[in-house]
Amino acid sequence: MAGTLVTLDLVGIFVFAISGALVAVRKELDVFGVLVLAATTGLGGGFLRDVLIGAAPPAALADWRYLLVPLAAGLVCFAFHGAVGRMERQVNVFDAFGLSVFCVAGALKALDHGLGPVPAALMGMVTGIGGGMVRDLLAGRVPVVFRGELYATPALAGAAVAVLGDRTDLPAYVVAVAGATVCLVWRLLALWRGWTAPLAAGSASV
Repeated sequence: MAGTLVTLDLVGIFVFAISGALVAVRKELDVFGVLVLAATTGLGGGFLRDVLIGAAPPAALADWRYLLVPLAAGLVCFAFHGAVGRMERQVNVFDAFGLSVFCVAGALKALDHGLGPVPAALMGMVTGIGGGMVRDLLAGRVPVVFRGELYATPALAGAAVAVLGDRTDLPAYVVAVAGATVCLVWRLLALWRGWTAPLAAGSASV
């Protein structure tokens, strides 16, 4: 289980860090700003999860790979931001993959630390959306999860599937794939079909 969690974490961190670095480049931040947003986006959700479940020190501070991966992603995006920027649709797809990986990794780690099914599912969601929320706040924009995007709901659904699967005798990787697939398919369908969460009627005119 431990090896599966680390692999899921590192893959999710890289993908999220790319999206954070791209936001920084579009905000015309310097290389330091790009690296900060890349690291914040990649590590923020996992850091919040570890603090909330009492996993001390957080994985982001205990394992050098957790710091190297987002920094590498930030430098890649800084150097090749033109090419990355033209891949907007692909970046959104990669971001969906990162969300699906993180929500499962967060839920399974919370279970490993003794949390019950419902808190563990919530921790999975926090792991998936936390870094993006901090990124958006630092970039001076309303977080994506508050703007009608179907983002947090798929993450919660994927985490819930992982939590339920963990209560069976299925191998850890099967549970992880099942949860990640639910989140990924839902998020990709939302992007493709333009699905959004309900907004208050007439809220734009208030």
